Amino acid sequence: MKKLIFLFLFLILFQSCFSYKTVDYNNIASEKNQKFEVAKIDRTKVKGRIVSIDENIIILENNGKSQTISKDEISDVKVRKFSIIKTASGVLGTYGIVVIILPVVLVSVLLISAI
Repeated sequence: MKKLIFLFLFLILFQSCFSYKTVDYNNIASEKNQKFEVAKIDRTKVKGRIVSIDENIIILENNGKSQTISKDEISDVKVRKFSIIKTASGVLGTYGIVVIILPVVLVSVLLISAI
């Protein structure tokens, strides 16, 4: 029973409510406090908030550390967006598990213990 409760807590706490949307480098607004994911040509990814941006470089900050990336090194830039669909599906899925599966498990445990 404890494992089942931990499973439900895990499902609720670690739902992904965000997705990343690809944006053009020239259309990035640096004044917004948004999180970005920059995919570099060498296939590494850097996540963080924009400190500054100009025609040639972008400076991202993550956990207090700044990283400067040249525009020539960038293959893709994505901005993190809140996804209502992912949030709703996660909540409904968790609710469905609690309403449908939990009673079935409890009834089966009670039937087994009664035998």
